[in-house]
Amino acid sequence: MNLIQSGESISTMTFKWRLSAVFANPNCLLGRRNRHQLLVTLLLNIATFSHGLGVGWMSPVMRELQTDESPLDFPVLVSQVSWIGSLVGIGSVCGNLIAGLLMDRIGRKMVLFFIAIPYTTFWFLVYFVQSVEFLYIGRLMAGVTGGACYVVLPTFISEIADTNVRGRLGSIILLSVNTGVLAGYIVSTNVDYYTSPPFISALPVFYFICNIFIPETPHHLVRKGKFEAAKRSFMFYKNIRREEVKAEDEFEELKYLLIKEQTEKAKSFDYRDFITKPAFKAYASAAVLLISNQFSASFCVTTYLADVFAASHNTLNLGTCTIVIGVLQIVGNYVTTLLCDKYGRRVLMLTSTLGAALCLTAFGTFTYFAKRTDLSAVGWLPLVILSCFVLLCNIGLVGCLFVVLVELFPAKIRSVGVSTFVVILSSTVFLTLKIFPICMAVWGISVTMLCCSGITFCCFLYFCFFLEETNGKSLLEA
Repeated sequence: MNLIQSGESISTMTFKWRLSAVFANPNCLLGRRNRHQLLVTLLLNIATFSHGLGVGWMSPVMRELQTDESPLDFPVLVSQVSWIGSLVGIGSVCGNLIAGLLMDRIGRKMVLFFIAIPYTTFWFLVYFVQSVEFLYIGRLMAGVTGGACYVVLPTFISEIADTNVRGRLGSIILLSVNTGVLAGYIVSTNVDYYTSPPFISALPVFYFICNIFIPETPHHLVRKGKFEAAKRSFMFYKNIRREEVKAEDEFEELKYLLIKEQTEKAKSFDYRDFITKPAFKAYASAAVLLISNQFSASFCVTTYLADVFAASHNTLNLGTCTIVIGVLQIVGNYVTTLLCDKYGRRVLMLTSTLGAALCLTAFGTFTYFAKRTDLSAVGWLPLVILSCFVLLCNIGLVGCLFVVLVELFPAKIRSVGVSTFVVILSSTVFLTLKIFPICMAVWGISVTMLCCSGITFCCFLYFCFFLEETNGKSLLEA
């Protein structure tokens, strides 16, 4: 009996030792050093989850609005649907500009508070809709939330995260968006149009309350000269006890580097900083990154998923297909969080772009022959191809987008560069969402997808020869 108890005791002690060893690993997100960084990242990403929820909810609804089963008492035309789909891009530009202008002036935290307001407005307008203009304004407001998120959240997370976990924490942004998209697909497929908004609008309220207890980033506080508050913030995000002398030195080093950077920027920040060789390399890589993200049709497929499946000669249930795609978006982003810091950003981008190009070619080829030949025996193939496409897109093109974008630019021009390219991204979102349904109507889905494949493959070639690895790069590096 004693031997059995002794064996159980040793087994328990071994398990506890292994568990403590896992948590002691500096790369473990649940380790003491990274615990608060992870918690705050998850709480802030309630906003991105909510944004994704709105995007996913709207996709099946937009198709339903064009049918006799529309829940609204007024007709919605195809041209109006393209505006409903694309106005999120215009709103995103507004959100980018507002967040970019205010982030350094009033702080990251105050901008994060602001994000909840337009999103609440979106659901209010959806619920009390009287005409298509209500949906236009609502989608515009939803875009403002998304655009502001994509500016302030990558910056906030990069400033509170340690270098060794920054990639994984940053990739949670898109993971949260895609989790929200899946939730939106499920809700709109199974719940009545007017039932959803009152319950979903509780999310921004919860987000707002959580935000009250989150400290401002130490980087911003140091730049504003609030050194005591910056030190408290630093200690919180690194989960450091006051008696740890090493942590004191670590904060002082951060403070010194930020003040030095700010002083140098004030002295020498002029147009010449934007025309250096590293700056031009960053512009080129960021531009191709944005082109690959948008013209691969990754976001268009998510937004118009029901229409894409309807045009693909798919023989499976549209609701089921939509949910499967939503699940695979999450899987792809989760894979990114696991691999981004381990294998680097470049290999994920190469795998993603090449795989997406091949899937688009396969999808375009299938739909081309499906128009001319009866392929109902393999009517499940569009779902398989799109599933692979979405999975591969989210591993790199989508999952690593903001992580790589922040890391590409030299420190002196990073803030301006990232803000500018995020605005361009939002403008491109509007463009692609506006023209995608028109291209499908005029050219057909086959030609549209094959064109997207060609663009994506060209981006793959650029990444293959010119994209540099940014994994492990300090944000204070030039």
